[in-house]
Amino acid sequence: MAEDRDQSERVVLPRLMLRACRRALWRTKVFDSMGAKLSGGALLTRMLVARRLLECQVLAAEEHKVGLLLPPSAGAVIVNAALTIAGRVPVNLNYTLSSEVMNYCIREAGIRHVLTSRRVMQKLNLEVDAELVYLEDFASRVSKLDKLRAALAAYACPVWLLERRLGLTRIKPDDLMTIIFTSGSTGEPKGVMLSFDNVGSNVTAIGELVRLNAQDVLLGILPLFHSFGYTTTLWTVLTLDPAGAYHFSPLDGQIVAKLARDCRATIIIATPTFLRTYLKRADKADFAHLDVAVAGAEKLPKELCDAFEQKFGVRPVEGYGATELSPLVAVNIPPSRKLPGPQVTLKEGTVGRPIPRVEARVTDLDTGEVLPAGKPGMLWIRGPNVMQGYLHHPGKTAKVVVDGWYMTGDVAFLDTDGFITITGRESRFSKIGGEMVPHLKIEEALQRILSANEDELKAVVTAVPDSRRGERLVVVHTRLDRPADEVVRALQAAGLPNLWVPSADSFLEVAELPLLGTGKLDLRALKNLALEHFG
Repeated sequence: MAEDRDQSERVVLPRLMLRACRRALWRTKVFDSMGAKLSGGALLTRMLVARRLLECQVLAAEEHKVGLLLPPSAGAVIVNAALTIAGRVPVNLNYTLSSEVMNYCIREAGIRHVLTSRRVMQKLNLEVDAELVYLEDFASRVSKLDKLRAALAAYACPVWLLERRLGLTRIKPDDLMTIIFTSGSTGEPKGVMLSFDNVGSNVTAIGELVRLNAQDVLLGILPLFHSFGYTTTLWTVLTLDPAGAYHFSPLDGQIVAKLARDCRATIIIATPTFLRTYLKRADKADFAHLDVAVAGAEKLPKELCDAFEQKFGVRPVEGYGATELSPLVAVNIPPSRKLPGPQVTLKEGTVGRPIPRVEARVTDLDTGEVLPAGKPGMLWIRGPNVMQGYLHHPGKTAKVVVDGWYMTGDVAFLDTDGFITITGRESRFSKIGGEMVPHLKIEEALQRILSANEDELKAVVTAVPDSRRGERLVVVHTRLDRPADEVVRALQAAGLPNLWVPSADSFLEVAELPLLGTGKLDLRALKNLALEHFG
């Protein structure tokens, strides 16, 4: 589909970045919680200095892919941008993984150098199978001449000439921009190859839909190894007009709240897990300037929306995406950003309508037949956001990308207005007695029953093999205020079919529910816990 689009629609983000920095030459473009505050001109200057140092003193000429172990911060923004304009492919590594899994990713990508900081490595208990380059050491290597050259280029050189000097005019939309490894929640991480056009199409759509402007400040708390963080809180800030405010951990509720207050954040993109943290830790005044809150990665409960709106005056809306889709597929547009006119742009309970230039269809899980509106089945997506493929795994790519359509693995239906409702992941259904049983629906019922305090997730559902009925449902939960048999009776009273109701001896208490660094549930860890106790 990308080939059919007008060439002018296929953006090359580094060229847009130069223009965005020039528009914000004296205006603050990047903040972080460690005190950094950079104008567009200062940001571009530092990118150019970092690019020169990396090319001259660190990276070999033939070195294409470079690893990063950096949380969201001004430094991470600078280094990601510097690598990109140096013609390298930045690979932001997931520092919440074990050393074994991270080194698997390093080997897969063929990474020789990993850029990080001593402060970061002191906090991470990781053994990295690559040469570490500490950014703190760069300060002593920068000469006054380096700074002067970079400043002259950033503030005075015509943009068209700077583009040519940097080689940005030679970048093609289909060139590889980054590799983002999947979370590994259901198996081994896969390296998702995203082109400049993949990420650029997402950034363009975000700008169009949310109508971003120079008064907006986007809170950058999603990790950059997360596709959503890389596209929305890094490249949306770098290439469009908003400023970005960064903090290294989305779960540091009080620090994130202070950052939001100090920089007057207007937009937050998070997960429901992170929103729950801010609901507990932030004061109303911290989000006084907040205008847009978008949540993805997991189901956004109505109760959480109610509580967040009541406290902060902004109702979160739900979006949907996948790493393989750069990542954004669909989003609800909040009323404050809606264009004038009668078109419906928000339907609570859905994940929104597909973004511009992206199509969705639903097919029967058994026959593959395309289904009409209202009928649930496998969700497929086609558009310029569909990945180039999985690194070194063409066979796995061919299984999920068919004739340009990406199979999401999510079960969903479309309504007559094109809004998408996710009913569960294919991997989050159990076949019990020949029927498909959705874990998500059971979890929603459990949440209503268990949570007097609606902002806390208490229980999730997984399954283990069962010789008699195929699979057995298991509820993994934190401490409950009532016995399991009482919860079972409440599920039955709520009208759930008998096959959907776990038995009272299938409840497993844990100290806390396992999460990935992205804030998603760790489905593989949940399954392993259940297998250990009930397998």
